[in-house]
Amino acid sequence: MSRPAHHSIQPDTSPPTTLFYDGECGLCHRCVAWFLRHDRNSTLRFAPLQGETYAGLERPRPDDLSTMVVLDTRGLRTESDAVLAALHAVGGVWSLVAGLGRMIPRPLRNAVYRYVARRRLGWFGPADACRLPGDGAEDRFLP
Repeated sequence: MSRPAHHSIQPDTSPPTTLFYDGECGLCHRCVAWFLRHDRNSTLRFAPLQGETYAGLERPRPDDLSTMVVLDTRGLRTESDAVLAALHAVGGVWSLVAGLGRMIPRPLRNAVYRYVARRRLGWFGPADACRLPGDGAEDRFLP
């Protein structure tokens, strides 16, 4: 009698998706807090655009602090593509939302993104107006 083959499941060793944000922006801190609440599988890591993790990335990389940047297995993504990539990484219904968002033409998505980005500090204030949660998620933040 032959023995059944044993299959081992290899853990996913791909690097985690990293969301880079403006560490001095209240809206960005609110977005990070939102992702922390909804990312139940802890797939996202976070780092400020002003930090050493972002500075250590290979060029070309955006120097503009008015965009979120997502680094995943497909590379760097900015503006609305970064937001959609982060939503996709969260999974669940948010992957569906990201897929629907991709149906909107990129120039239109990015125009809306830039409109908000130009006004974000006036509308939401500086980061010190918001506090990131300290509920054990500290290991998900990179310098």
